[in-house]
Amino acid sequence: MLLHDTALIYGRYLRQSLRSRLALLFGVLMPLLYLLLFGPLLTDLPLGGQGSSWQVLVPGLLLQLALFGASFAGFSIIVENGQGVVERMRVTPVSRLALLLGRVLRDATVFVFQAVLLVLAALVMGLRAPLPGVLVGFAFVALLTVSLASLSYALAMKVRTPGEFGPAVNALTMPSMLLSGLMLPMTLGPAWLDGLSHLMPFRHLVDAMRDAYVGSYATAHMLYGALVAVALAALAVTVGTRVFRTARA
Repeated sequence: MLLHDTALIYGRYLRQSLRSRLALLFGVLMPLLYLLLFGPLLTDLPLGGQGSSWQVLVPGLLLQLALFGASFAGFSIIVENGQGVVERMRVTPVSRLALLLGRVLRDATVFVFQAVLLVLAALVMGLRAPLPGVLVGFAFVALLTVSLASLSYALAMKVRTPGEFGPAVNALTMPSMLLSGLMLPMTLGPAWLDGLSHLMPFRHLVDAMRDAYVGSYATAHMLYGALVAVALAALAVTVGTRVFRTARA
């Protein structure tokens, strides 16, 4: 029944996304602008890592796509709460885990699709990366989306207005972006900033994806990144499910 319920919720929200094709394309606009307008500035610069500047920049942009997109996914819950949609769903026999999983799997599908578009554009710009590494990158995007979308929905169930939700998300996403080295490796900064960035879980995902994009898979970065991504997803889904079960719609 969990699989059936999840598929039902997933199909409902995926159809909503497919009906809004402009939203799918505009969602990738910001990372694409970084790619087109910021990427050429880094060409041939020594960035302190393996591979080309594109192999450093593109993994960060993919995770940036998931970070900002998934973190703001909870806005839809606020709208549905106001319309009574969530309340009607929660009084049905549908599993509370399915109510969450259906949504976050839709989000993961959308952001992986947008990540594919971004990688195709990067290939035109000059990115060269092994196919297994690119696929590993998509897996990290999916896991990060599941994690952040779950927490975003949980937060949205606890607040009442977009005015409460937006600033809270911004207060978390901006430091996460700056301290994770999404745009440039943190090793380029002072030692204290590099050390501080290791406390940010997303830093490990960034390092792992950059290793994957140069074809290095059996590395400490890859191990730590995979462990952090899976653990964060499991914790976030657990928290999100509990909130869906107990929060007052």
